Amino acid sequence: MGAWFLSSLMGGGSPLILIPVITGLLGAAAVPPVLTTGMLFGNGQRVWLYWEAIAWPVVAWCFPGAIVGAVLGAFVFSRTQIEWLSLWLALFLLISVAGLVRDGYGNAHRSSRGSDPPPQPWIKAWHFLPIGFLYAFFSGLIGSTGPVLHPLYLNYGLTKEGMLATKSFNVLAIHLVKLIAYGVFGVLTEENLIYGLILGVAALPGNWLGQWLLAKMSDHQFRQLVIVFVGISGLWMVWQQRRFLILW
Repeated sequence: MGAWFLSSLMGGGSPLILIPVITGLLGAAAVPPVLTTGMLFGNGQRVWLYWEAIAWPVVAWCFPGAIVGAVLGAFVFSRTQIEWLSLWLALFLLISVAGLVRDGYGNAHRSSRGSDPPPQPWIKAWHFLPIGFLYAFFSGLIGSTGPVLHPLYLNYGLTKEGMLATKSFNVLAIHLVKLIAYGVFGVLTEENLIYGLILGVAALPGNWLGQWLLAKMSDHQFRQLVIVFVGISGLWMVWQQRRFLILW
């Protein structure tokens, strides 16, 4: 419940908290199918809660690429595992944080002080076609890619409910395809499905509480929290792979 509550205030990112827990209890191999099942239910509730805030142009462009990427990622996962992939994702997160801070997304709009205008979004809706493919592919391969889409949503101009709603809808579609693909490729066991359902049920109260508090936050506070969370996520992903770095 706590993971879902916190992720509601940061535009998503509950897997960052859940992956170490699942790994410690069930092993690394169980992370993708268990997390996928839980995320399916948790994000399904969020879609219902924030339906009116969904940015449909982003969804329309993201969905086709995400379907192909999710199937391909689940197939590759059923054949092999790539440990170093999360290091590249961590590097992307840290670079994104530096870019967002440089462009002013973490600061109050400077135009209100009579100086430079606020940063203009540079991500277009059609960009989410390749973005959706890559996100879904890596998500299917390692279970979740954390908040890698957060900087892109911010650069598109989404914030607060709009960002959480749009991401939840995209993630819901991706995890549905992944769950079917895991079953087809033989990596979804009955035990994993049960644990995933427990994870999904625990999301319900966390999402409700997160919705209540999110409504009280300003857009500026939300942007700052997202940027801090993305930076922490990148550093945490590097720390999780410290053994691989030492061996390398």
